[in-house]
Amino acid sequence: MPRTLATLAMLIIVIGVPVIAQSPSLILKAEASFDRWSGAFSFSDYEAKLQAALALYEEALPAIGPDALQTRSHVLNRLAQGYFELGMAYLTDRDEQEKAYSKGKDYALESLRLDPTFVEAEKESFRAALSSARDARAVFWYGNNLGRYLNFHMMTALSGGMKDVQAAFERAIELDPTYLGGAPWRSLGSFLAQVPAFMGGDKDRAQAALERAIQIDPSFAENYVDVADYIARPAKDWTSFCDEINAALAVGADESQVAEWPLYNALALQRAHDLAADHPCGN
Repeated sequence: MPRTLATLAMLIIVIGVPVIAQSPSLILKAEASFDRWSGAFSFSDYEAKLQAALALYEEALPAIGPDALQTRSHVLNRLAQGYFELGMAYLTDRDEQEKAYSKGKDYALESLRLDPTFVEAEKESFRAALSSARDARAVFWYGNNLGRYLNFHMMTALSGGMKDVQAAFERAIELDPTYLGGAPWRSLGSFLAQVPAFMGGDKDRAQAALERAIQIDPSFAENYVDVADYIARPAKDWTSFCDEINAALAVGADESQVAEWPLYNALALQRAHDLAADHPCGN
């Protein structure tokens, strides 16, 4: 079953007919527009589809009743994911990027706060709440959006924001380490590799985390590219660099593997080609 159809089927099972009746067409249209697995994927064409999906999810959100927590959580998490992907994959204007990550962060936080356990823990401290989160997708997309958002707000980053990003990724690993091709491990590894040591950076932990992501999903090309870019290249370990770049390009040569993660593999393969252009690797 295609991923989007499977998601819709699960929504109908979990949400139930009375809730679906509130805003079915908007959510179903949003899911169809968000879908990047059915049929041939075009990176350039998908931007408009993603923008349309976000608009539809936002239109549907006010119609979701207070008792429909599963529905609301799903839509909020889709919005958090979608705004991150829009900012990361398509937007080039800094103000637009900052706005997208801010929206994604806020939607993920709203999703987290649907859980009374999170709300109660937040009374102690926000980081304690992150560590108690029970929605893997909400806490993961919160960490990702916050991480990008902090690039525009360095004082927030230095005053504890970076620690919140790390706490979010570590909690996502505890909840669902296999999500999105090992994304919690990949995001933690990329974070630890790029931030300075005084803010929690650790190259050894970063490499171990990224290698764990590769083990989880060898078809997710970004796993290899991140090792090449964030671990091997700074160390000038060109043998490892080329091994990882060639592993990513091997994913790109296999249409079935590329189709597992169309958007992310398209981005990762472009990065791989760009990195290889700066330091050519034999095949």
